[in-house]
Amino acid sequence: QMQFVESGGGLVQAGGSLRLACAASGFNLDYYAIGWFREAPGEEREAVSCISVNDGSTYYLDSVKGRFTISTDVAKNSVYLHIDNLKPEDTAVYYCATDWSYVCPLRNHLYGWGQGTRVTVSS
Repeated sequence: QMQFVESGGGLVQAGGSLRLACAASGFNLDYYAIGWFREAPGEEREAVSCISVNDGSTYYLDSVKGRFTISTDVAKNSVYLHIDNLKPEDTAVYYCATDWSYVCPLRNHLYGWGQGTRVTVSS
């Protein structure tokens, strides 16, 4: 059974940094596109970044460009999201998922929703 386990969230002050991790199990992520999503309180879940693991192509939501960096470690079957210059509006639960394609951004039905990792940014 495929699943993702997210970790690395926490409470940080504005301007700080975090590295979120997404560990995949039940499949090898080498050939797929993996996306990071976030859900802020009272808002819909939105896609913030994506990486096509096979060719390294990436996607970023316009509002996070320059602050978010997505990367992979194939040996650890994991995807990471490094966030710099955190802002209060980054406060959300962050999730990863895939649509079983190798193309970013993800546009099809999404799979692998885990518990997410909570990021809280204080001003």
